[in-house]
Amino acid sequence: MHGQDGKEKEKMTRRQALQSVIFVVLFLYILMTVTYIIRTNGDVKDRFTGFYAEKKDSIDVVMIGSSPVYPYYATPMMWGEYGITAYPISSNLQRPVAATYLVDEVRKTQNPKLYIFEMRMYTANETDLTNNMAYTRGVTDNLKYSWNRIKTVNAMVDDVSERYTYYFDIFKYHSNWKTMVLPEQLACFSYEKPDGHKGYVMTDEVGPCEAVDTSGITAKTPMPEFQEQCLYRLLDYLKENELQALFILSPTVMEEEKQEMYNYMEEIIGGYGYEFLNLNDHYAEIGLDFASDFSDYGGHTNALGARKCTEYLCGYLTGRYGLEDRRGQEGYESWEKAYGQWKEEMDLAEETIARRIAEEDFADAPAEE
Repeated sequence: MHGQDGKEKEKMTRRQALQSVIFVVLFLYILMTVTYIIRTNGDVKDRFTGFYAEKKDSIDVVMIGSSPVYPYYATPMMWGEYGITAYPISSNLQRPVAATYLVDEVRKTQNPKLYIFEMRMYTANETDLTNNMAYTRGVTDNLKYSWNRIKTVNAMVDDVSERYTYYFDIFKYHSNWKTMVLPEQLACFSYEKPDGHKGYVMTDEVGPCEAVDTSGITAKTPMPEFQEQCLYRLLDYLKENELQALFILSPTVMEEEKQEMYNYMEEIIGGYGYEFLNLNDHYAEIGLDFASDFSDYGGHTNALGARKCTEYLCGYLTGRYGLEDRRGQEGYESWEKAYGQWKEEMDLAEETIARRIAEEDFADAPAEE
């Protein structure tokens, strides 16, 4: 009799344990889903959810880096005129420490033939980047929940006592609960929502500036120590995993000290057998006009500048990295649609930019620091 009671108790214990496990799993799933929905919407969220929505092993080029990536290189144009499927994994003032973790995230669903890394942030002092948590959250809060996300948080957040607010970012976004009724937010329940612009952000603002030619500067100045460590870590990772990569610097108003840092980086990168392409050495070939092609006085290109930079970069990539022209293949209909949309928006942007220049309707000048 006692044996039978013992078996019943054992069954009940197992049932309760199973129920507890099911409850925890359901709770975590609901928590995750709600978090994905109420994360603040905007172009960064659209870019990451758009990447996660792309078909497995369909992206041939992934571009990683800060804000120069997504307005400089028109990925729909790269498809429509070169047959290249490229996607930016980019966030504002993206900290270099994130790079290896973002490559890990990409490799879960894609097998790119080429990784492109934008190097502008590698001249930044790490203390300047950690003073604002947005530069960290731009990465961590746009990754799906996973072990890699935990590792990313650990690498980017030094204060252990604060990490839980990054692991469970619903602590930050709980006040956004009203946005749950918005269709574009509900569509993010799995953090996969197609982006019709393929991560590219077009702007028709104009902020004229003057080019600074630093191509003749050959001196080298060491980059910030922490960013140098991040660069070596990234290069070691790429070599160990036999990944093909190109390091670029997008056009901007150059400074002598920074040019010397880029010379220093180029030497390090070349030592690993990778190329460093400084587009600031190629203004003439690009056809860049600093009076019309920038949206914010040299920080980022507008639609005109993006078209020129995209054309030059694609010409550089063609024949060098074994990228296949996928136009005409099945399964890329969304890319064709994105290209059609880009062409329509490009025509309108050209008209608007011409009008702004004629009327001297320029963007607000950046605030002085």
